[in-house]
Amino acid sequence: MITLTLAEVAAAVGGRLEGADPEARVTGTVEFDSRKVTPGGLFVAFPGEKVDGHDYAAGAVAAGAVAVLASHPVPVPAVLVDDQRAAMAALARYVVDRLPDLTIVGLTGSSGKTTTKDLVAQLLTRLGPTVATAGSFNNELGHPYTVLHADEKTRFLVLEMGARGVGHITHLCQVAPPKIGVVINVGVAHIGEFGSVDAIAAAKGELVEALPAGGVAVLNADDPRVRAMADRTAARVVLAGEAPDASVRAADVVVDAGRAAYTLVTPDGEAPVRLGIAGRHQVGNTLLAAAVAHALGFPAAELGAALSELRVVSDRRMDVFDRADGVTVIDDSYNANPSSMAAALHALVGIGAGRRTVAVLGYMAELGEHEREGHEEVGRLAAELGVDRLLVVGDTAAPIHEGAVAVATWGGESVLVTDQSAAVAALRRELRSGDVVLVKGSRYRTWDVVDSLRPGADS
Repeated sequence: MITLTLAEVAAAVGGRLEGADPEARVTGTVEFDSRKVTPGGLFVAFPGEKVDGHDYAAGAVAAGAVAVLASHPVPVPAVLVDDQRAAMAALARYVVDRLPDLTIVGLTGSSGKTTTKDLVAQLLTRLGPTVATAGSFNNELGHPYTVLHADEKTRFLVLEMGARGVGHITHLCQVAPPKIGVVINVGVAHIGEFGSVDAIAAAKGELVEALPAGGVAVLNADDPRVRAMADRTAARVVLAGEAPDASVRAADVVVDAGRAAYTLVTPDGEAPVRLGIAGRHQVGNTLLAAAVAHALGFPAAELGAALSELRVVSDRRMDVFDRADGVTVIDDSYNANPSSMAAALHALVGIGAGRRTVAVLGYMAELGEHEREGHEEVGRLAAELGVDRLLVVGDTAAPIHEGAVAVATWGGESVLVTDQSAAVAALRRELRSGDVVLVKGSRYRTWDVVDSLRPGADS
């Protein structure tokens, strides 16, 4: 964060100083985990039902924090506020307003946000110091937390924006106004909370509505709902995708062993790309990243090579590794929705061409009234793609199993297992050299299964 006196912090958040020197300077990071406090930092004490951050205030100051952002007096220097989360948002906006040379890039979508954000950040790092959202910490807490890591040296701030309702992205854009907005897709993730795909599209489009006239809206040319957002922004629109009219597009796409190669076409020329990251769906993600980089001055002649060098950054997202016994594992276990499941299954059969393929699939959350339909759809797709063996984890995911076995022409087999331990036991019994295994599901510890397959795991 930029250096601020406690008086400036208090003014920014509408708080008052308690036992603190107004001229004391915050020179470190803003943290809400006392274990991460750095010398010169600011500790945010959030109240909680089980753990109250105020109880750690003294320890945070002992560790080097200049003061504590708190809602009631503590026995150390403090900035007192009514709402710590709102105060963090206000402080983030205060910092952004004092960084006139900072370019903020916001990204949203129903799936692929974290991967695309990581791809954009990798490219922009080549242009200048870049700060980006860690993992998928993209909510009303993670957003200002990321912003507060920017300082005078930061040139690009890449922010993943999540939403669980209409108005959420508008709020995030008010905290850190983007100059460039990227909308990846509109799907059924979180449809249980939104109620309809149209409501999801409305919420995702808040990002392009927030862009200034001098900004750039990068839209997925291959998603009709995203393409339609061109009418909702004052910014210049750049279409990226495989559609013939996309200004940044892929031509001559081929996939070999699950990894794509294509010719990148931009207004300034063409370049060959051979992706090092797995999955046919990464073509679209990398095109969106290329469009952002191109808009910010990345030389078109260097984009092809740069795209070819992109790698997986965030954990448990299309992380492909080979074991000593010849088994290939695809760890995509961080989260799941029907769209990301489909992309992962296509990647599995691509990587596993000529080999036995196994998919370990768990429950997909937040689908509301579309829950059964969404799970059955994934099972049918697995069967139609010819996945050889399906392990469905837990009764809540049972419709995946039911969808698969309903495909009469499928020559594979699906088994419903009770939990992660049962899935691990089945894999240890059945896996053989040459198999390719995909593990994916929502955040119900599906990653326990993939961790049992990592080198060094107990056998």
